[in-house]
Amino acid sequence: MTDMLAIAAAWKAQGEDVAIATVVETWGSSPRPTGSQLVVTKSGKLEGSVSGGCIEGAVAEAAIASIDSGFPRVLDFGISNEQAWEVGLACGGKVKVFVEPLT
Repeated sequence: MTDMLAIAAAWKAQGEDVAIATVVETWGSSPRPTGSQLVVTKSGKLEGSVSGGCIEGAVAEAAIASIDSGFPRVLDFGISNEQAWEVGLACGGKVKVFVEPLT
């Protein structure tokens, strides 16, 4: 398992602006368990994963916005079972991600 905090600290020591995203809650189908992390730099470096697909991109964008604002945020993503079937997925799910800039 990769030590995401060590990666964040190393990038910060190299002068990067860094944020860390952590899965804090899941329900139903979720690709990553609670505690999974993604480290993001303002310059676009990424390490780790909190989900996948479009959620991962949205979290990375929110992390950069959090770096710019200096404030943490909580992101909620979800899809109902009915919506999942409509788009060809087996089941719905929900994930909540806490994004925090490192200062």
